Amino acid sequence: MGVLSGIRVIEFEAIGPGPFGAMLLADMGADVLRIDRPVAPTDLGPKRGPGKRIDITGRGRRSVTIDLKQPEGQQAALELIAKADVVIEGFRPGTMERLGLGPAIALARNPRLIYGRMTGWGQTGPMADRAGHDLNYIAMSGVLSGIGRAGEAPVPPLNLVGDYGGGGMLLALGVVSALLNVHRGGKGQVVDAAMLEGAAQLGAVIWGLIASGNWRESRGSNLLDGGTPWYDSYCTRDGQYMSVGAVESRFYAELIEKLGLAGETLPGQHDRAGWPTLRRRFTEVFLTRTRDEWCAIFDGSDACVAPVLTFSEAPDHPQHRARGSFIEVDGVVQPGPAPRFLGTPSEVRHAAPARGQHGGAALREWGFDDAAIAKLRAQGLGFVEAQP
Repeated sequence: MGVLSGIRVIEFEAIGPGPFGAMLLADMGADVLRIDRPVAPTDLGPKRGPGKRIDITGRGRRSVTIDLKQPEGQQAALELIAKADVVIEGFRPGTMERLGLGPAIALARNPRLIYGRMTGWGQTGPMADRAGHDLNYIAMSGVLSGIGRAGEAPVPPLNLVGDYGGGGMLLALGVVSALLNVHRGGKGQVVDAAMLEGAAQLGAVIWGLIASGNWRESRGSNLLDGGTPWYDSYCTRDGQYMSVGAVESRFYAELIEKLGLAGETLPGQHDRAGWPTLRRRFTEVFLTRTRDEWCAIFDGSDACVAPVLTFSEAPDHPQHRARGSFIEVDGVVQPGPAPRFLGTPSEVRHAAPARGQHGGAALREWGFDDAAIAKLRAQGLGFVEAQP
């Protein structure tokens, strides 16, 4: 059933962080009904063929289609919002207000509603209306400046810091926290989640290091940015990589022993002037064996060394297999729900729906009778099947 079983969420179709946040809620048991744009029948459904995008973040919800540009469609959306606990939207600020679906109107219809808004820059401020993407938001947050090699340009950390860590996860946390407040007797409210601020929050520890004088604002010169030889990745004989994170002295000592360097005279771990020497020796030694050979050497060790696995390799690692960290849904391997709840486990109920798929069943479960559904149909709401 999931810890959020019984919570009803209306999600307005979007890309990136909004769907990811809704996926987290759906995995934990929330009943997520996505409002999709109507498109031609030939375009229905998530794309599954070779080279086409498979919508993993769209899993676990159901769908109806509404043309929100039409007054009738807007009225249909309001009817759904009136029965929801949560709304999630990811449009530019002001868009929902122009559609007559903004938080003031929605909360007037449904005072206990949590209205989740996902944007890059936030709902206010001089840049609120500007376009942007993950890389722009983390650049402005300060975080991007610390990611990359010394003397080189900053490196995009995929789109994980802004879109998903600083965006979708922050949105989901805000929604769940606001729901808790409502269930304690509080009022519904708006959750203003901005990737700019979420990315900055992910960097909180770095601001602490800067304030204490323990962080240099130059890439590749610090403990956590690859500046130290004992917190980095090293190439192996077969062109693969091993990650090294031997920060504490006892773990570092085990690293030196496992690398066969215990008998050498080496600079001290925290001798910054000696780091180039340590890095050179680590590089030389890791190149003497394959990644699998190093895995065998470090197996059971506390040296904080692990293989750098590709996306396709990761699900087959024994740690993931033992915990069931990856699952298969409709033939697609993907990360399973997290975190884990031992009393009420999360689950993925089904893959991403086609536009309008399962919508009829959802409407009936939300309390709409045949007459109400017929009215919604007249207002422009569409779904694929006519019966549950």
